[in-house]
Amino acid sequence: MKIEAIREKLVEAVSRAEKVAQRNPTLPVLSGLSLEALGAMLTIRATNLDLGISIHIPVKVEKEGHVVVPAQVFSALLNSLSKEKSISLSAEGQVLSVNTPSTHSSVKTLAGEEFPIIPEIGGGSNFSIPAKDLVTGLKAVLYAAAVGSIKPELSSVCLIHEAEALVFVATDSFRLAEKRVKVKKIPNFTQILIPQKNASEIVRIFDGVDDDIAITIEENQIAFRAGSIYLTSRTIDGQFPDYKQIIPTESVSRAVVLKQDLLSSLKTSLIFSDSFNQLKLSVSPEHKKFEVESKNQDIGENKDTVPAALEGKDISVSVNHRYLTDGFSSTPADSLSLAFAGEGRPIVVEGVGDKSFRYLLMPMNR
Repeated sequence: MKIEAIREKLVEAVSRAEKVAQRNPTLPVLSGLSLEALGAMLTIRATNLDLGISIHIPVKVEKEGHVVVPAQVFSALLNSLSKEKSISLSAEGQVLSVNTPSTHSSVKTLAGEEFPIIPEIGGGSNFSIPAKDLVTGLKAVLYAAAVGSIKPELSSVCLIHEAEALVFVATDSFRLAEKRVKVKKIPNFTQILIPQKNASEIVRIFDGVDDDIAITIEENQIAFRAGSIYLTSRTIDGQFPDYKQIIPTESVSRAVVLKQDLLSSLKTSLIFSDSFNQLKLSVSPEHKKFEVESKNQDIGENKDTVPAALEGKDISVSVNHRYLTDGFSSTPADSLSLAFAGEGRPIVVEGVGDKSFRYLLMPMNR
């Protein structure tokens, strides 16, 4: 293989593909990037067997060929050559030469014949969505998915289509996040579960992409195509919990607060929270008070009154500080509505004027 590539395009493609490559003691080739020069294109591939990515960039090909290089080493080398406009790559035996007018480097390659095939999905259910909407939907909920749960469906982001919306949902049984994104073409599938770790990588890879993403769904696989990027992910064979049955339809109390006011109060309360990150929210419409209280027997305690519009009955609930704040960034609204359904029942957090996002939080046992 012998090619000449524009450094900027090569660095961008390698940076995206590197996010998928992983160290694997039993399969060292999975820590590598597959570089294949064919025609006037260089195809860069990476896979960890859960995710697979393929990116095409135009290059000048003097000699076609295929080589696998260590992802971290190759990426670090390309990034260090920041002053160069073009880079020449040539493979001979078990070595890839990386040359510029002022720099000459050689990288030992990996066993190319052991690199797994990345599946190409062609049939199944197809629809498209702007890349920014996919990223927004996943970002809005993926933090609510369980990490390392024995229930795979809780360690995933669920995609559901309802009417003209694509719904993103995740829950770890302590909190639940739901985000709705409008789609032009109604997808023809019931639901699909993407592993939480894969969803996080999908966000990293497509963040900043301006194109529409064509999504194809087949049994146990989902594929994303945008411009020169093709990404495929394993999906979970399971059924997501029927979460709608736990969403309260009525509330006994409600507080409407400015997001920034509540965040400022919570920042102070965190200093005094205990090892369980516990804090108490007290709503008293009768006394026109919304209080945030935290205690730590080794440090002290703090009570802060937050300006709020209140309605309903007096109620006090204990919640996990981090779990409460996790959902705030998922709505662009300046004001938040916190609806309390009663003792031991979920708190529903929504942005005022934003019907696209909903966040449920279970109280803690005091």
